[in-house]
Amino acid sequence: MQSTTIPIQQLSSSKCHGASVERYSHISPTLGNTLAKFHVIVPPQIKNNKVPVLYFLAGLTCNDETFVLYSGAQRYAAYYGILVVCPDTSPRDTGIEGEDREYNFGSSAGFYVNATTSPWNKYYRMFDYVTKEIPQIIASHFNVDNTRQSIFGHSMGGHGALICALKNPSQYRSVSAFAPVSNPVNCSFGRKCLRGYLGNDKEAWKQYDATELIKANGPQFTDILVDQGTSDPFLEDQLLVGNFQKACESVGQKLTLRMQQDYDHEYYFISTFIQDHFSYHNVALNPKPSAAI
Repeated sequence: MQSTTIPIQQLSSSKCHGASVERYSHISPTLGNTLAKFHVIVPPQIKNNKVPVLYFLAGLTCNDETFVLYSGAQRYAAYYGILVVCPDTSPRDTGIEGEDREYNFGSSAGFYVNATTSPWNKYYRMFDYVTKEIPQIIASHFNVDNTRQSIFGHSMGGHGALICALKNPSQYRSVSAFAPVSNPVNCSFGRKCLRGYLGNDKEAWKQYDATELIKANGPQFTDILVDQGTSDPFLEDQLLVGNFQKACESVGQKLTLRMQQDYDHEYYFISTFIQDHFSYHNVALNPKPSAAI
């Protein structure tokens, strides 16, 4: 990744609940010099003070727009004074043959890993993009305190948030997730992505598996918040949140796992509990946190 400031171009800006919802594009060195896009929810407090940063990683088939359109997060970003960053879920238009062929591999399915297999390794380096390049861009172009970062996500993005935090515990003050893919080495979707991006070395897969990272490295945070719907059709076969819970218990990592009765995997679920996640991250990010709305 280049050490110089990466230029960005504003594509749109709209006001919502006192915050500014803005979309940007830039050429990404990390993603093979492809054109990347991201959204930010900019709180009004940024005009007078440096604000903390909260990253949201979206799930399979989503992009940088999904969260800002359907979560209802703007109200809480504005109230708590937190800048929210929503990167895309994969590189786009790389020219790799077949990258748009399947909904669960390639475009919109970057899985937040650094690919090592050809031809994916030239472009699909979402782990470095999320943990290194985007924070550099945000620090360069917005009035933020980059020592106060947290991260959360949904589904594939919940997996991404957990592994980014567990592999970089000094970078993030808190982490949470909605219905995360929690043990990808043991689910079909996870194995497909890990094999495609990393090859057949299953030990390498474990480096991008939240359950395996907890078992190997022990407690990393004072608490991890996870919300999971009981009517989620992917719960038993793909998400495997129970495996993550057992791993946390085995090493003494506090996990607040809330099983939400009758909720499924959709953004109706996320929008219902989004305030709780902002309140949770606000305590970690703001030295004098505001009271809950």
